[in-house]
Amino acid sequence: MNSQSHWNANGISLRNSAIVAGIGLILMAILAPIANFSILQNLIVADNAASTVSNIFDAQGSFRLAIAIFTIVAVLDIIVAWGLYVLLRPVNKSLSLLTAWFRIVYAAMLGFVLVNLLSVLQLVSNAGYLTPFGAEQVSGMVMLSLSNFNVGWQLSLIIFGFHLLLLGYLIFKAGYMRKILGILLVIAALGYLIDGFGTLLSPGYDISISTFTFIGEIVLIFWLLISGGKTRSENSTNN
Repeated sequence: MNSQSHWNANGISLRNSAIVAGIGLILMAILAPIANFSILQNLIVADNAASTVSNIFDAQGSFRLAIAIFTIVAVLDIIVAWGLYVLLRPVNKSLSLLTAWFRIVYAAMLGFVLVNLLSVLQLVSNAGYLTPFGAEQVSGMVMLSLSNFNVGWQLSLIIFGFHLLLLGYLIFKAGYMRKILGILLVIAALGYLIDGFGTLLSPGYDISISTFTFIGEIVLIFWLLISGGKTRSENSTNN
C-alpha cells in the first residue's frame, strides 16, 4: 500500500479510522443487546397488554435507560459510518460515501422509531390528559406503540442491509482487505434484506435469517481492531 492510501487528504490515517470504526462497532454490539434483550424484551409480555403496562410502569427508569442506550447506538452508527468511509475511500470515494449515507439513514430511522418508546412512557405515566381513555384503551395504545417500534426497526434493517451489501463489495475490491470478509458481509446483508422485506411483504413473517448470517459483522470488528488500515508490510511483520 502506498503512502497516499495509508493517509487521507486530511492527515487521518486509515489505521486510526479503522480503530474508531472497530471500537464503535464493539460498543454497539454490547449496548444494543442490553437495551433490547436485557431491558425492553424482559418488560414485554406477549399477548398480555395489562402485564406489559404494569411492568413498564414499575420499571420506568430501566425503560428510559433502554431509550438512552438506543440513542447512543444511533450516534455510534454515525461515527462508524465516518470511520468506514475514511477507511474505504481509497477504493472508491463516491461508493464509499454512498455506503456511509446508507448507514447514516439507518441510524436516523432508528432514532425516529424511538419516538414510539417515548410514547409508551407517556401512556403509562397516568397523566391527566389520559383520563378520557380506559385502562384497556391505554394498554392497547402501549402495545401498538411497541409494535410500531419493532416493525419500524425491522424495516430500517432493509437500509442497513444495503449498507452491508455495498460495504462487502468495497472490502472485496480493496487490495488491503481480506476478500472473504467482503463475502461474509454480503451474506450478512442478504440476511437483513430477506428479513426486512419479509416483514414488509408478509404480516406473518416470523423467520430471522439474519440471526444466522451475521458472522461477517463479528469478523469485521476483530479485523478493524487488529489489522484494519495497516499496510501489507505491517501485517506481515505482525504475523
